[in-house]
Amino acid sequence: MAGVSVRRAASYGIDAPIVLAGFGFGVLTCLLTATVTDGPVPLVGAGLLALCALVHLHTTVRGKFAVWEELLDELRPRGDEDVLDLGCGRGSVLLAAARRLDVGGTAVGVDPWRSLDQAGHDIGATKENALAEGVADRVQLRTGELARLPLLDDSFDLVLSGVAITTVAGADARALAIREAVRVLRPGGRIVLAEVGHTRQYAAALTELGMTQVRRRGLGWRMWWSGPWAPTTLVTARKP
Repeated sequence: MAGVSVRRAASYGIDAPIVLAGFGFGVLTCLLTATVTDGPVPLVGAGLLALCALVHLHTTVRGKFAVWEELLDELRPRGDEDVLDLGCGRGSVLLAAARRLDVGGTAVGVDPWRSLDQAGHDIGATKENALAEGVADRVQLRTGELARLPLLDDSFDLVLSGVAITTVAGADARALAIREAVRVLRPGGRIVLAEVGHTRQYAAALTELGMTQVRRRGLGWRMWWSGPWAPTTLVTARKP
């Protein structure tokens, strides 16, 4: 299944649009300050904030897609797996996984559908994207919280998350989301979490839950969310 092309016929929106709005407000404030203040500091500030916005924008419209294509190629799916995407949003990870499945495989996306997480965050948009990508026949969408998945035990061969558990509010709820991910995973199945922050805790929780081959690694500059202070880290594990 390696080398699957990215059709990108769909529209995936912008991740964390409120962050970009904040950078834009900061740039505007610095520029206005520069009109009444001597010295280069406001202009330097505006430039730095604009650079942060550009890095974030690159990650959300290009970087994350390239990284996930590589990650899914590394997983070498057979094509008949049942795959779960936690917090699927408009389907960037979900549909990339679905493209690697054949008639025997299913890609299920679960999301609470909150617009603060992603621009145009709506189940209807994700359905349209699945149609545009030609994978609607193997995609299912569910509404639910990641800390309380509306799914049966031992249902999936692969559980994915693309910066979704990060958006769950509260350490206890995030711990429940990790536990739920393990609960719905079949023996022998794999968890692949690309997250911003708390990844040491996630790895520790997976180990405590009896998962094996627990690993962490950085995903590089293509998945920086505004800069190196907000990197994406990959956590992987297998269920014995």
